Amino acid sequence: MTGLFVTHRITIPEKDLEEQFIRSSGPGGQNVNKVSSAVQLRFNVLTALCLTDIAREALLRGGRLTQGGVLVITAQRFREQERNREDARARLVEIVRRAATPVAVRRATKVPKSSKRKRLDGKKHRARVKQGRGRAGLD
Repeated sequence: MTGLFVTHRITIPEKDLEEQFIRSSGPGGQNVNKVSSAVQLRFNVLTALCLTDIAREALLRGGRLTQGGVLVITAQRFREQERNREDARARLVEIVRRAATPVAVRRATKVPKSSKRKRLDGKKHRARVKQGRGRAGLD
């Protein structure tokens, strides 16, 4: 199966990717208005069968999609069309890989008794210091 390898469980097939070459606003000299070197890569998250449920949910929550559920990546960093194409595909792989990685759940820990005791002892000490100041000034 050919396509973009993302993880051992996810490989995006070529048929799920749609590339469109557009004119770049970046470097290009005199050719900038004649050559379509920028790449717009489209990947439909809703219809892609290659995604796991975790990755699909994360991508849908990510907020980078169009209303139709399509992830659009525009690459125009380089002058060459092929390098922009590789850049767009690498960015897509990174986005999907990040979405496929489950978020670690934070487990709340209890505050140790020694920390509570130390905090309260410090408060008592500070109260005694302030109490001592008040009496010294009145006598």
